[in-house]
Amino acid sequence: MTSAHASATADRSFMTVALRLARRGIGRTGENPSVGCVLVRDGEIVATARTADGGRPHAEAQALAVAGDRARGATAYVTLEPCAHWGRTPPCAEGLIQAGIARVVVAVEDPDPRVDGGGLAMLRKAGIEVLTDVDRVAAEAVLSGYLKRRLAGRPEVTLKLATSLDGRIATATGSSRWITGAEARARGHMMRARHDAILVGAGTVRADDPDLTCRLPGLEGQSPVRVVMDGELRMDQGCRLVMTASETPTWLVCRENVPEERQTLYRRRDVTVLPVAGGASGVVDPDATLAALAGRGINRVLIEGGARIAAAFLKADLIDQIALFRAPIAIGGDGRASLDGLDVVKPDAAPRFETVALERIGTDTLETLRRRT
Repeated sequence: MTSAHASATADRSFMTVALRLARRGIGRTGENPSVGCVLVRDGEIVATARTADGGRPHAEAQALAVAGDRARGATAYVTLEPCAHWGRTPPCAEGLIQAGIARVVVAVEDPDPRVDGGGLAMLRKAGIEVLTDVDRVAAEAVLSGYLKRRLAGRPEVTLKLATSLDGRIATATGSSRWITGAEARARGHMMRARHDAILVGAGTVRADDPDLTCRLPGLEGQSPVRVVMDGELRMDQGCRLVMTASETPTWLVCRENVPEERQTLYRRRDVTVLPVAGGASGVVDPDATLAALAGRGINRVLIEGGARIAAAFLKADLIDQIALFRAPIAIGGDGRASLDGLDVVKPDAAPRFETVALERIGTDTLETLRRRT
């Protein structure tokens, strides 16, 4: 093995560690991306860190604090370009320079206009060797929500469906507890903990009066922002979401022409009201909804219902991924469908996805699908 090949292998190996750290922070770092950092000196790891819960301190600052003097002459493996701007903390690129880091290996450049190559330029100007694009594809998968918000102006969207074999989410009477088993429901709660927001329609709130929280032991504090699309702000003020809004952030997205006095009724209950433009009468525009969420730093959204909301986002081509939990039961044509009409005339015009993972969860099946590009 040549020395160059050995070096490349070592770089990928240490970046894999950094990516593993970054994955642990998904859904926990607010609007900031979850970044992993590994400091290596003389072939040995001297410090590891990920972005702290809430988004600060950044991974690099924490790793440097752990390493101390051992950072001098070390290589820093970072999953995202170190920041180059002053905010509540100094630039991470400046911190790496001051610590005497000799080499920086980066997986992905940061598209944030305050960075966008500036961090790399700062490091190179200081005489530090910089290598980019190491494990880029894997890093983009970890950073997908953040990158989607920065590059497309909207969060990454996952649609979660829990259906029978024949695609039904409830019986003809509306009963849906429980179609899937306990293991699948636990996985669904884990998905909530790994997203910044969970989104439903007002119809789901009226029908189920849900909590929309993460109730896994030890992860109760990881409940995402609860978002309800309610065009005319008619949601019952006595529902669980409103009654617990002071404990778990709750946002209502409505049409911009909803009277201010009606908005104030919810705001007095600690609910955040987000009026947006567009959409048909009484219906909130999906594009405008996602733009409003992106403007508030939401990187990853999990849509959990109902059929009307799911169809609206599919028709608008705004679903990036589908998590399809399928139970081995048949409900029949009189049951409630998982999707409202999509106005598909020919099969080749239908929204199309491809399966990227398939696994057994208890008695159920989870199929993960990504949008075809």
